[in-house]
Amino acid sequence: MAIPRVLSLRLSPDGSRLISTVQSLNPDGKSYGTALWAIPLDGDPYRLTRSAKGESAAVFTDAGDVLFTSARPDPTVKDSTDEVPALWLLPRAGGESRQVAVRPGGIGGVRTAGDVVVFASDVLDGEEAAEEDKRKARKDAGTSAVLHEGVTVRYWDHDLGPGRTRLFAARLGDDRLEDVRDLTPDAGEALRDATFELTPDGATVITTWRTHLPQGEWRTDLVAIDVATGERRVFLSEDRYDYTHPIAISPDGGKVACARERFTGPDVSARSELWIADLATGEGRAYAPDLFAADVEWAPDSSAVYIAADHHGRRPIFRVSLDERRSSRREGEGRADEERSGRDHEHGEVTRLTQDDCAYIGLNASADGRFLYALRSAVNLAPAPARIDVATGEIIDLPSPAPRPEVRGTLTEISATADDAATIRGWLALPEGASAADPAPFVLFIHGGPLGSWNDWQWRWQSWIMAEQGYAVLMPDPCMSTGYGQDMIDRGWGNWGPRTQADLDAIVDVALARDDIDSERVAAMGGSFGGYMANWIAGHSDRYKAIVTHASLWHLDQFAGTTDAPMYWQREFGAPGSERYELLSPHLSLDKITTPMLVIHGDKDYRVPIGEALRLWWDLRRSEVDSKFLYFPDENHWILKPGNIIAWYETVLAFLAQHVLGQEWKRPDSVA
Repeated sequence: MAIPRVLSLRLSPDGSRLISTVQSLNPDGKSYGTALWAIPLDGDPYRLTRSAKGESAAVFTDAGDVLFTSARPDPTVKDSTDEVPALWLLPRAGGESRQVAVRPGGIGGVRTAGDVVVFASDVLDGEEAAEEDKRKARKDAGTSAVLHEGVTVRYWDHDLGPGRTRLFAARLGDDRLEDVRDLTPDAGEALRDATFELTPDGATVITTWRTHLPQGEWRTDLVAIDVATGERRVFLSEDRYDYTHPIAISPDGGKVACARERFTGPDVSARSELWIADLATGEGRAYAPDLFAADVEWAPDSSAVYIAADHHGRRPIFRVSLDERRSSRREGEGRADEERSGRDHEHGEVTRLTQDDCAYIGLNASADGRFLYALRSAVNLAPAPARIDVATGEIIDLPSPAPRPEVRGTLTEISATADDAATIRGWLALPEGASAADPAPFVLFIHGGPLGSWNDWQWRWQSWIMAEQGYAVLMPDPCMSTGYGQDMIDRGWGNWGPRTQADLDAIVDVALARDDIDSERVAAMGGSFGGYMANWIAGHSDRYKAIVTHASLWHLDQFAGTTDAPMYWQREFGAPGSERYELLSPHLSLDKITTPMLVIHGDKDYRVPIGEALRLWWDLRRSEVDSKFLYFPDENHWILKPGNIIAWYETVLAFLAQHVLGQEWKRPDSVA
């Protein structure tokens, strides 16, 4: 927990340095703070900012100055408060940071080009001049009530309202932002959780725009907003499709790359594809349809994009060419030609750039097009900056603000053949000393999502902590995992429990057949969708000695209308009461559960509301299943506070020690 964490990466316009947000444990040991670090390309990293409130959302101006947000007080203003994030500027030439903009609702994301700055802020409805007074009046009166007219009331771990997100444009002045203007006074709820980018000339903002539909649904469009006039036009919109992040605008300002995601249905699985469209006309097409793009960066000459996308337990960088002369495999070309050049699609060519076992994110292209800079990690490798040679694929790790920790143990890739002949692969973390003479107890770790993959370093569910305690940890990618093509997602769509369990059983069989793993001392655990599967397995298998279920779905009919985004859920499963709930709800197999269970949940979890854990806990106790409930009143879907993280690991390890290792139960000192 005390290991600093590199969270982001940005390349300066002159290509001389990178900047990163680094999270580290605060001196009190009770919370985490953030700071900005510079990473010179010809020197050692050094810290740029120091404040109790921390800094984030850093971007470079064209002059090389750094804009960032922070809730630190402004020393130049008498009685300055530090309740909401303001916008600050750190000069390239050195010196102290200065506050350049503040708003009553705080400042969120920021983008800049030339002397234009666009930022997001939370705004109360009504006259803007009275907004600060309205906020103060609510606070003084002790009013927290919010009247909603739309379906979305909560999101992940926070309540929505009373303010709504708007975009503001301004000009960089000598000391502060000047000519600040509201670009979206009529946005309403359209900019909730918005992602936006600014064209290189600073003339146009491209942003996601939520369009509300009947029966509580919404669609995410892309709109283009003229910075000078505020005129807005719909840029990309299509029935039953979302156009969403990641979003990147080509350096020549002519094209936009984004993700195009289709609406799901009972028989329509999730699908995401890279979509590139002409900014002037909105005409576009799909590229790399089998790759879920996690990040996008344009080549400097606008001839190609680089994407980071899950692929067979890794997240490589791919180059996607826009050259239409190299279209789909020409008539007469053989398979060998296709394999040499990469995977061709209707337009352009997809070529894998990085060949290692790592996962990349935070892509930045150098101005001369020779290099990409990115954060590089793996299941056994913490994130740190790296440079990738575009021509050769050579990877060089750069000095990092946070040296990587060493993991004790070995990482092995294994695979199995499922009952329908599909290949199921995964990573196996083995503790030091595991051997046929001393086989390690085994833990199955099921990932969340369900769209996801075990392919990078985890600061939350850290398998190497388990391995250090002597456990072999299997991290498999069953059906609905990303990086294996659309068929892998289709296999499990609408068939969560049975299909996923069959995949897990197949690869667990392979793991337990190893002579360095103890096939008798086994446990299963998972969170979110992984928690759903932990509950499902509890009612459909007696293989495991213990099951840990975190932030888990238990009573699907109950969950469907209480989660923060019921529309996404009900697209796949239908309205509550439909057949799929009866087939796939874990609570219907309560009478078959005999395995001891540890239930973990946070009260501030709005994605999987606490009612799921409370119902599960009551059902287990009523059925006299050996069980415990680790409850966090102040945590959300994840456990984020240092003291609570300690309690999580210590309780999980104590529970496994009792039921897997056969030791006497010992309540951890970290829990009440």
